[in-house]
Amino acid sequence: MIARGDSLKSTMEQLCLQIEAHLPETICSIIAVDAAGLLHTVAAPGLPSEFVSHVEGIPAGPMAGSCGSAIFHKQPVCVTDIATDPRWEIVRPEALGAGLAACWSNPITGSGGRVLGAFALYFRETRAPGDVEQDIVRACLDLAAIALERQERVAEREHRATHDELTGLPNLSAFSALIARLPCDAPGSWGLLAIDLDNLKPVNDTYGHHAGDYLLKTAAERLRSASAPDLVFRVGGDEFMVVLRAEHHLAGLESFVESLLDQLARPVDCSGFWIGPQASVGGAIVTADDSISETVRQNADHALYCAKETRRGGFVRYWPGLGSPITDRIRYAREIEGALLEGRVEPWYQPIICLDTGRFVGLEALCRVRTASGSIKPAAAYGLGDSEAEIAYELTRRMLAMVAEDFSAWERLEGAPDYVAVNVTSADLRVPGLTDELLTILQKQNLAPAHLVLDLNETTHLSLREKQSLGAIQQLRASGIRIALDDFGSGLASLSHLMSVPVDMIKLDPSLTGALVEKDKAAAIISGMLDISRRLGIEVIAEAIETPEQNAWLHSLGCRYGQGFHLCRPMQRTEMSNMLNSTAPVAGNDRNRLSA
Repeated sequence: MIARGDSLKSTMEQLCLQIEAHLPETICSIIAVDAAGLLHTVAAPGLPSEFVSHVEGIPAGPMAGSCGSAIFHKQPVCVTDIATDPRWEIVRPEALGAGLAACWSNPITGSGGRVLGAFALYFRETRAPGDVEQDIVRACLDLAAIALERQERVAEREHRATHDELTGLPNLSAFSALIARLPCDAPGSWGLLAIDLDNLKPVNDTYGHHAGDYLLKTAAERLRSASAPDLVFRVGGDEFMVVLRAEHHLAGLESFVESLLDQLARPVDCSGFWIGPQASVGGAIVTADDSISETVRQNADHALYCAKETRRGGFVRYWPGLGSPITDRIRYAREIEGALLEGRVEPWYQPIICLDTGRFVGLEALCRVRTASGSIKPAAAYGLGDSEAEIAYELTRRMLAMVAEDFSAWERLEGAPDYVAVNVTSADLRVPGLTDELLTILQKQNLAPAHLVLDLNETTHLSLREKQSLGAIQQLRASGIRIALDDFGSGLASLSHLMSVPVDMIKLDPSLTGALVEKDKAAAIISGMLDISRRLGIEVIAEAIETPEQNAWLHSLGCRYGQGFHLCRPMQRTEMSNMLNSTAPVAGNDRNRLSA
């Protein structure tokens, strides 16, 4: 039947039926185990269907019956009394209800010693297998292994869908399938470790992706070896998950993680560079308060986030007092990741207007996130920080690509704006190769670098004295891309920045442009800034012009450029495109202006 290519199910059922014909006091079953460690019945013609249905998809483990335990420990398991043996704890009632009293299970081992499944004989009385039964099973194990390995070759496509190609570890899909079936009604019976490689990005940026790939493969193998018999999954670019079920790992969690980090950190030769994998770890054990397995995963993620914030390179175990700020930041990061994945990030545009003529001289691209419910939320509301630098830069990269595409369609129109401004973060300025990547984006749309202005908002001001950030700004300006200093005149943005940071524009903070109560003081400060900027060749833009009175006052002080709801509200790309295509836009039309 194997040679003919008959189905695995029909072949193994025939094998079971022939064994039961030779051994009428036994019931035979053949179980397979998948990449996620879940059990699947291949053949069990003599077992009650209710029992087969119940054990389908349970995770292999030390208490998952004779077959689950044999697979987990990779050795034969003989249970002479199901009613009392702890290895049947998970499915004992169902086994006893099916009239099963004892079970002898052997792991089915394929080439290379890998466990493919289990071959079991059930008995309706408490006893061990006899010599004849053992001989027959030994003869059949190889047949079962051949059939299962053939099936694996047929199912290679499915295997690739559940495994990470680079490391060979089970992937996110396999991880999600496993934890969805783990029981939450047995506190302390399992747990999760969330592991992030802290130095993967610096290695990629410094030594190249070939070195980073080798670091990943080495880390994966060390994690797999250190965590055995528990399973390790690669669930993201630099993130791994360990599903803890071994009793000695659960009982001594802190010492186990310490040993794991020690084994992981040994230096490895990555293309001639000796690098030690560095990782932060968060852990969580299922408790009586966890009704679903996803809660345990979230707790492990929270603990990992806390480790990266407070004990980078160390371990934090989850406890309910970790606090809501961390919970909120993780939730925000996940919302942004989901929006990026599902294409729910979009630019909105607010014109920058010449107060003398009303002409649109520029546009500011505002990053907006369309939430799962359909509402629009500013990306700034998510407060991504250095801990979410990769997500923040992916957001910036996505915005720049969309904005460049939009502006390339507008810049040839009559009366089109001269430039478009996009906000960048301090994390963006630290990305190696930032200038080259931005120029590539512009070149794809045939846009000159002068059409792009990068807004350095208040979150970047502390980093502006860093050598790396200053170097990035100088390189960007040398390429023709212009730099604007946002929120100028308040907080961390001061006149000293004009001495040290090369910029092309400054945007006056709303605390100055809206200071109508202390008009004289604000007027003196704004006039002084305008004079200094003229001498330095820097353009000045007044932000947050909300009323006709503000507009007239700022214009009288000498402000040439401004933006705000009084002049023109932010709008979606389609609305902006319609406006730019209809006529050379001039601020002040009723359709553009919101009432004060």
